[in-house]
Amino acid sequence: MIHLSGSLAFDRIMTFPGHFEDHILPEKLHFLNVCFPIDRVEVKRGGTAGNIAYTLALLNEPSVIYTSVGKDFAEYGQELTALGISLEGVNTVDDDFTACAYITSDQAGNQITGFSPAAMKVPAFPGKTPAVKEGDWALIGPGNMDDMVNLAAFYRENGVKYIFDPGQQITSMTGEQLVAGFTGATVLIGNDYEIELIGKMTGLDREALLDRVEYLIVTYGSKGSRILQKGAKPYDVPAVAPEAVSDPTGAGDSYRSGLLKGLHAGMGIAFAARLGAVSSSYCVEQYGTQLHKFDTETFRARYEAAFGPMPVLK
Repeated sequence: MIHLSGSLAFDRIMTFPGHFEDHILPEKLHFLNVCFPIDRVEVKRGGTAGNIAYTLALLNEPSVIYTSVGKDFAEYGQELTALGISLEGVNTVDDDFTACAYITSDQAGNQITGFSPAAMKVPAFPGKTPAVKEGDWALIGPGNMDDMVNLAAFYRENGVKYIFDPGQQITSMTGEQLVAGFTGATVLIGNDYEIELIGKMTGLDREALLDRVEYLIVTYGSKGSRILQKGAKPYDVPAVAPEAVSDPTGAGDSYRSGLLKGLHAGMGIAFAARLGAVSSSYCVEQYGTQLHKFDTETFRARYEAAFGPMPVLK
């Protein structure tokens, strides 16, 4: 089983028909007052845990989610359950709303996000404690901060391999909380900016981070990702070209789905990251984080067009 903690949220996805950098004056960042006109907005079901679980379902990989949601979650929950995703770890807060993200993307794929945790301010753990067994994997994504730290300790104590992916919660956590979360993780993952920010907040450079985790994965959007391991040469995984680019929102979550699929199947980290690159390419083709589709044959064809023969997954 794959255990996912992080957000279940509603995404308000907006598109700015320009480039952020053309409207931000670096010398005036101390007095930032800027408005980006939006030419498209849609409300979609999202959240890191929901997005990852969705693509795992497309990959025929069951998962269970741990988080807190609000009184407006019922319909979203029915959609996830219909995909075979377990919500046994989801705590419902009856007097609050489900978390909501406000995501604005520019024409270069850069994003500015505002996030309201709402019900997610209530921890799900230990009220919802994962029933773990040998061979399970877990991912701790951006969610309730107590859950992020306490679930990391729980997984370490129970010998469960886990990925620590603090994402949008990095700026809300202390350096001590971040170190407590990723120390002992099999994988620490984030985009280039996030990993630099983790280093700044913890005082740890990449070599020091690799003293605390087995792998560090740095993602670079359309430029792919890099796998770092102490004492080993960095391994670069190129991005897989989509048939069309609609919106980058959720692409990183789909990458993590493929990564988890490969790792849970007992395959190497490089193969797992290539699965992630293929999974990610499908997401950017749709305007929303849980709208892409693929089957086993189309996925294999895209993988092999990019990387050559695809091993048979367990």
